[in-house]
Amino acid sequence: MHLQTFQNNKDKPTMSLPLLITSTPPSTFSTKKNPLYLLKRPQPSTNHYYSISCNGDGHMEKPLNLDRRDVLLGLGGLYGSTLSFHSSNIANAKPIQPPNIGDCGPANLPANVIGQSDCCPPNSKIVDFKFPPKSSPLRQRRPAHLVGDEYMEKYARATALMKQLDPSDPRNFMQQANVHCAYCDGAYVQVLDVHNSWLFFPWHRFYLYFYERILGKLIGDETFALPFWNYDTPAGMSIPRMYVDRPALFDSLRDPAHQPPALVDFNYNLVDTNETREQRIKNNLTIMYRQVVLSRTPRLFLGAPYRAGEAPDPGAGSFELVPHNIVHLWVGDRAQPNLQDMGIFYSAARDPIFFAHHANVDRIWYIWRGLGGKNRRDYTDRDWLNAGFLFYDENAQLVRVKISDCLDIRKLRYTYEDVALPWLNAKPKPTEKGSSKRTADEFGTVSRTLSSTIRAKVKRPRRNRSKMEKERQEEVIVVDGIECRTDVLGKFDVYINVDDEYVGNPGRSEFVGSFVNVPHGHSRKDANGNAVKMTTRLRLGITDCLDNIGADGDGEIVVTMTSVAGNGADIAVGALRIEFDP
Repeated sequence: MHLQTFQNNKDKPTMSLPLLITSTPPSTFSTKKNPLYLLKRPQPSTNHYYSISCNGDGHMEKPLNLDRRDVLLGLGGLYGSTLSFHSSNIANAKPIQPPNIGDCGPANLPANVIGQSDCCPPNSKIVDFKFPPKSSPLRQRRPAHLVGDEYMEKYARATALMKQLDPSDPRNFMQQANVHCAYCDGAYVQVLDVHNSWLFFPWHRFYLYFYERILGKLIGDETFALPFWNYDTPAGMSIPRMYVDRPALFDSLRDPAHQPPALVDFNYNLVDTNETREQRIKNNLTIMYRQVVLSRTPRLFLGAPYRAGEAPDPGAGSFELVPHNIVHLWVGDRAQPNLQDMGIFYSAARDPIFFAHHANVDRIWYIWRGLGGKNRRDYTDRDWLNAGFLFYDENAQLVRVKISDCLDIRKLRYTYEDVALPWLNAKPKPTEKGSSKRTADEFGTVSRTLSSTIRAKVKRPRRNRSKMEKERQEEVIVVDGIECRTDVLGKFDVYINVDDEYVGNPGRSEFVGSFVNVPHGHSRKDANGNAVKMTTRLRLGITDCLDNIGADGDGEIVVTMTSVAGNGADIAVGALRIEFDP
């Protein structure tokens, strides 16, 4: 490559320096028949020139104090042989650092807390993460609805043993559940959240990794692997049987109306609809297609960058919002003031089904990377690769990990059973009418609440793009300046050029996605002690939608946003615009 001076997203010049980095391009692993396959050998390394800006926005930053290990990792260390660096992904030297466990304090929990409220883990000496030996058995995670009684008994016994450990043991079930609470509900002095950003997938991958190894150690079985709740296939859409008829895996704080044979609803609004099972399955598969297949870039699927010193909640990826957040809400008990257990983050991991849910979330990340496409890859930004966390392992040691340690699951010695992916063929239906021409004004410059439906006209910077341009860049509608309370449920749906008759129909092409807030802590206060709302944004890919509704040639579109759960007056939107990603 030739040396280039790159521009930031607003086409403002950045300060740049030439840097020669030797890297190995990521291996390409795709087949026409199946997105799950063995990794091919990496290609020979190639030399590339890159541009470094003071930060990703092209602005000067204050000097950052780094220890020698951080300097070595940030400037010279490439984790894994399959990482390549792109000009837009050079590090800002501001990765999120592991929290200081000694600074853990009371979490920001809601009123009417059920059970233990202290989320802090015991303090301990920290050791650095080491990969398990290559000779270790490759643990295979299987669909929860397909495992046999022998496995169910083994899993239930391991969980029962975990619950019987001394309460002060960091491997104890409640201690493990509190790991999620501490990271998600403001227990650490460091402002940190592992949701609504690019931290979501890797943090939860590590969480499951250590939890799984603790269970295996307790029953003396190196081959033990967690099951995954295979709710992306019709036969697996009900709560798996083992979580109902095995006492160690049962949780009484689940919605009684959603026990088997009820099917999970990916369009759930805290109200059970009367749609048929066939329609529920069809809608669920279409939503899976939209959230996974149509989210073609790291920012759309994995979530927005989140660096040290920045405000949390920069923006969740598509799958985190739906179905991840929706499944939490659907399982949680509506009769409880806080949708406990699964429906609120501080108590979510107290339900053993949490780990099957997140095993499927982790599996979908694994699948997404293999679906093909120029931009469907992990981030290569070193601030992502070097972000770190702390977890207790099977030997009760406190382990420091970095995201770069978890990107190859075979190095972690686990994999997923290869099962059918019916949602790959569940593309949303195009409208029969073509593009709607509803009258609407531009959004304006004043924030607006969702106490009533918002319709706003948005200008498109480009239209009639070529196939190659669309493959290179995804057109994205950005719903910016979203403000909402973190401790309340909030959900709104977004449509493009929709007629009223199609509002609420997730199977239509005009429906492009949803914002969903699962109640959690992190209630922040200003200098006067007043509560500050979470500020975030929603990014939704719309390239396929515009093609399907015949609007790719239009110079403007009409965006409809409607609140469907919670109090719409609790959510405000600050701006609408179109960007191109990456």
